[in-house]
Amino acid sequence: MRRLAHLARRFLGSLRARRPLPADQSLVAELLSSAEGEVFWSQPVPDLVHALRSAHIVLNASPGNSRLARAALLHDIGKRHSGIGTVQRSIATGLSMLKIPTRGRMLRYLDHAEIGADELDDLGCEDLVVQFARHHHGNRPPHLEPKDWVVLVLADNE
Repeated sequence: MRRLAHLARRFLGSLRARRPLPADQSLVAELLSSAEGEVFWSQPVPDLVHALRSAHIVLNASPGNSRLARAALLHDIGKRHSGIGTVQRSIATGLSMLKIPTRGRMLRYLDHAEIGADELDDLGCEDLVVQFARHHHGNRPPHLEPKDWVVLVLADNE
């Protein structure tokens, strides 16, 4: 039930999403390399808003922790490769929850964690950033600090 509430909030939030403010643009420039920033800004606006909200939550919980903020900013970058919008994403998620197989762009959306993590690895991102992108819908990898994982997951689910 909690997951459904989270998904409903994300759906409604994506419909109201607006381009990030200059202060957020400055934060991204401060935290990400130019290559990472290019990938970050290529996301659809709802994903930008979610990533920035997650990064702000992380920075409030762990002030000055740029590694965690970077992981929060970049964890969903694989979603942009699907090229689908909010409604199709919701359908793909529902099909996945019902264990109904998908293909094509919906499958790419559902595989966004692996796709994004591989892309971040190719960009040379640190292990925390890559591993959070890869596992943020699953369990904490044993080599990541439990306290870091909790902060990131809470931020992602807010």
